[in-house]
Amino acid sequence: MPSFDTLDALSPLDGRYAEKMDAVRVLFSETGLTRHRLWVEIEWLKALADEPAFTEIAPLSPDARASLDALVENFGIGSARQIKEIEASTNHDVKALEYWIRDQLQKTGGIDETARVSGFVHFACTSEDINNLSHALMLKKGRDEALLPVFDRLVSRLRELARLHAGLPMIARTHGQPATPTTLGKEVANVVYRLERARARISGVILTGKINGATGNYNAHLVAYPDYDWETFARRFVERFGLEFNPYTIQIEPHDTMAELFDALARANTILIDLDRDIWGYISLGFFKQKLKAGEVGSSTMPHKINPIDFENSEGNLGLANALFRHFSEKLPISRWQRDLTDSTVLRNMGVALGHTLLGYSSLLRGLEKLEANPDALFADLDAHWEVLAEAAQTVMRRYGIANPYEKLKEMTRGNRVSSEAMQEFIASLEIPREAKERLLKLAPSDYIGKAADLARRI
Repeated sequence: MPSFDTLDALSPLDGRYAEKMDAVRVLFSETGLTRHRLWVEIEWLKALADEPAFTEIAPLSPDARASLDALVENFGIGSARQIKEIEASTNHDVKALEYWIRDQLQKTGGIDETARVSGFVHFACTSEDINNLSHALMLKKGRDEALLPVFDRLVSRLRELARLHAGLPMIARTHGQPATPTTLGKEVANVVYRLERARARISGVILTGKINGATGNYNAHLVAYPDYDWETFARRFVERFGLEFNPYTIQIEPHDTMAELFDALARANTILIDLDRDIWGYISLGFFKQKLKAGEVGSSTMPHKINPIDFENSEGNLGLANALFRHFSEKLPISRWQRDLTDSTVLRNMGVALGHTLLGYSSLLRGLEKLEANPDALFADLDAHWEVLAEAAQTVMRRYGIANPYEKLKEMTRGNRVSSEAMQEFIASLEIPREAKERLLKLAPSDYIGKAADLARRI
């Protein structure tokens, strides 16, 4: 087997970021894929042995069942290498696994029924019966055990920031220009709400599976056992893994639900890229400070810099992940006639996409932990833009029937910085009720935040 130092790795996931990839590697590596295939093969063998109608295979004793389960539990790199050695002769990975299982049945004590059991290893199965279930299970675990726990920590941190800064006013910027104020917490709350909806879509995808033979019609099954209800048996088997049974397939399960999940992940990643870019901009404006870490440098030549590298790293990795996810969702549901092999090499890269996603989440979370709001910068920015109160003034003027209120404010404010004195002088000249005028005169940009604080606190 080839070996290399992580510094020689072709992919940064197996090199620079290798120590952060354990949660993904255990599922999506070659060893992880083979372990899941073994799990499906052993469960299929046990299901056949448990079915009274199949009298040719003896029921498994408790010791035999424990020995089979141990093959899965103890499977590791050594076992995977043995299977690769067999594959060097078969040039077929699933067939190599079948032969390895039969070898283990011969070697393992406690399976007295070996002579009758071994013939039912991979019984009536095409490789895709094993592969589609393995890939679905890997993806299900990758979502539930690797990605969503970090995603949830990310949303939790954002919710903390939203509530902490719920009432901290800031200038909004539409088209990059000063606009109606908001609060820092409300802008974060907007993202939390989007991510909650995105998470529901990710977790709501129920992956499908099949185990119905070479072209999806139970042909071999019914030749061997003509009177048996194979479809019901297959349904029960698929559903025992927490997957949805797909009764209509070609040789492959068509991967539509995989595509749904990849699309849902890409949508969540897009929301996070939007957040990465916004925070990057807020740091640039000085609205956020970043906590210092002893020993770090921000530039090889400019000692003063603290670069927003975590948000840049997150954006880059989530973009890479989305490029793969979009290819997966466009390619995987397509197969020429009843089967082509173009999906096989693509599916082997699922872990790469999930790895970049996990790295993107982790980098963003690390960046969020370093952020500190800078109220001085926020209030200074607000105080420099009293022209944003033009919206408030002209809306009140509309209420009280003053002619052409928008045009009057436009003439005064469009493209101009307006001082507090100039804005208050304009308001004082308005012929509106005293209470309305006093309310406007007391209004500063930092007060003009509407329901922003309330909305942020209840997220």
